[in-house]
Amino acid sequence: MAQKRKKIFYVPGMISLVLIPIFCFYHFYKVDAFKVYSLISFSLPDEKSITKEEVRQLRKYKEFSFNNEKWQQLNQLKEFRFYVRGLMKNYDTINGAKVHFGPKMDYDTYIETLNAVIEEGGESYIYYDDDMYILGKRKIKKTYTPKMIWTCGYGESNKEYFLEEERKAQLERNIALFKKNWILFAGYLGLVLLNLFALVKFNKNQKYNQK
Repeated sequence: MAQKRKKIFYVPGMISLVLIPIFCFYHFYKVDAFKVYSLISFSLPDEKSITKEEVRQLRKYKEFSFNNEKWQQLNQLKEFRFYVRGLMKNYDTINGAKVHFGPKMDYDTYIETLNAVIEEGGESYIYYDDDMYILGKRKIKKTYTPKMIWTCGYGESNKEYFLEEERKAQLERNIALFKKNWILFAGYLGLVLLNLFALVKFNKNQKYNQK
């Protein structure tokens, strides 16, 4: 008959399985580790460029104005997106969209407007004086163009230099990461030492009990 053994409860192991992951997630949340940063690049023309290119007369613009409550702006954004989608899908070079940004418009609405233009395939849009003009695109016939591949010896001859610079940059990033999250590494080291101490003590007690 097999001998019934006493159950062993390893407390430090439970700490590592439960508390450490919770602490890590809380720490990452506090330092915004999960926050994704992004940007949208755009340029602003001057009045001379707008007048010279006759942007205001290039299309028959349908106007959208964002200067009211948030829920109303959301409804207008949906209508605006569908209109821009139609312009791009139909290769409309007669009509366009004009968006006016009023003082009551929030930042989210402005970003969603730019996202709608980009995501729906808008390639020509101009922002000037609280207004944005969106133009349709022409349908380009696909023609075969042989691809040319050009190479330069500069990169190959300086490969070792670039690799060394990349290693230095990676080392600096690792050091910065350690400095920023030193408390996590210290906590992990403390947990390792605690586990070793508890394991040694447990083995000693087991040895004495057997005697």
